[in-house]
Amino acid sequence: MSVLLPAARTLMSLAPSAVPRRQRRLAGRRAAVDGIPFTMPVNSERTPALMAAFPVDGDAAARLLPGGELHPVRLPGGRGLLVVTVVNYEVTDIGKYVEYSLAVACTFGPRPAPPLLPGLLRGHYGTGQFVVDLPVSSEVSVKGGKGIWGMPKHQANLDFTITSSSVSSQYDVDGQLGAYVEIERPPATALPLDVGAANYCVFRGMVMRSNIYFQGAADIALGRRARATLRLGDAPQVAALRGLDIAPDPVFTAFLPTTRGVLDDHLECWFLTSAGERTEPGDGLDSVVGLGRSEEWLDPPKVLVG
Repeated sequence: MSVLLPAARTLMSLAPSAVPRRQRRLAGRRAAVDGIPFTMPVNSERTPALMAAFPVDGDAAARLLPGGELHPVRLPGGRGLLVVTVVNYEVTDIGKYVEYSLAVACTFGPRPAPPLLPGLLRGHYGTGQFVVDLPVSSEVSVKGGKGIWGMPKHQANLDFTITSSSVSSQYDVDGQLGAYVEIERPPATALPLDVGAANYCVFRGMVMRSNIYFQGAADIALGRRARATLRLGDAPQVAALRGLDIAPDPVFTAFLPTTRGVLDDHLECWFLTSAGERTEPGDGLDSVVGLGRSEEWLDPPKVLVG
């Protein structure tokens, strides 16, 4: 592996930027949406992040996805993937905040994709993730992320802890544990990433698709070299995840000591439909209209994880 790393770094550094040209053309322009001021593009700087992906029951994951056009990414053997991503945003237009994403890896289209191909042909298969739960530190992050992009954000008690051997994050809400994730720090691979990903969310009875692009040097561990712990609590926001039969061992972990990101201001949405009479519309506008622009955090998590 150590022999191949320099070549891998060189090849990955030659890849063109994933950020769309439109976002680069907008640089420096100003916007104000729902009273939130933005300097374009909507970006972040000096932002550490952790990731871990755990195999789950593929059929259970399929039942969690809304509508008829989202399908779980399938591993060989039929298992799906739960992707845990925690980002400690240090520099943004709306201040500092932690964002804790619990999502099912998915594709978009009339039919499920074959195993492995969604990772190679992300654009063709609309590869991304369906975000099940997305707690954040600040009220303004909820107002923007949910009100503009339809993300299922809610304010919670969060932390983000980096040590020489591990990276961890916990979130509590209303005195209950939501989730705790800890990864053993992978070897210092420092692979240069410049990638984009699609987020699928449900809001106002519609499926919302947004795209995020990020750049950074990633330390990555695969297979048996990847070590992580994920614990779900009793908070109602994670109840749907408890039926996924989440494997204890991840398929990969990643730590990015610092990243730069761009959240595309172009987004798509379409009606959430079902074959029956009822759909699960998600939260409505009433959940965001009264929100302010506070950047204050709630207290750190207090639930003990033993």
